[in-house]
Amino acid sequence: MRRSKKFIIIAVVAALVVVGSIAGVALAQTGNQTGSGNVTQPKTLLARVAETLSINQTKLEDAFAQAQSEMRTEALQNRLQSLVSQGKITQPQADDYLNWWEAKPDVPAGFGFKGRGGLRGWGGLGLCPPGNWTMPQK
Repeated sequence: MRRSKKFIIIAVVAALVVVGSIAGVALAQTGNQTGSGNVTQPKTLLARVAETLSINQTKLEDAFAQAQSEMRTEALQNRLQSLVSQGKITQPQADDYLNWWEAKPDVPAGFGFKGRGGLRGWGGLGLCPPGNWTMPQK
C-alpha cells in the first residue's frame, strides 16, 4: 500500500513537471511577438556610444578590443612579476610563459570544453603550479 502511494505521488509530480515544461516553452516562443510581427532588436552599449559620439561602430569595437587586450597583457605581466618576486617561478619561466601567451592564437572565450576555459587557473590567470608547467618546449 505504501509503495503504491509513493509511485502515484512520483508519477503526478513527474507529469506536472512535463506539463509545466511544455507550457513554459510554448509561452517563451510566443511571448515576444507583437501584432505587427516587426520586432526591433535593442541597440548594444557600443552601438549607442558610437551613435552618441558620431563615430563608426566598427572602429569603436576595434578600439575597445585593443584596449581590452592591452589591459589583459598588462595584468598578466604584473601577475608574473609578482610570482617572480615571491620566488614561486624564475624570470626565464615568466618570460617563456609570456612569450607563449602572446604567440597563442586568439580563441573566443567558451571555445572547447564548457566550464574549463577562461582565466580560472592557479592565481586567476590560468597558470599552472610551479614544477607543473605545460607550455610547449622550444
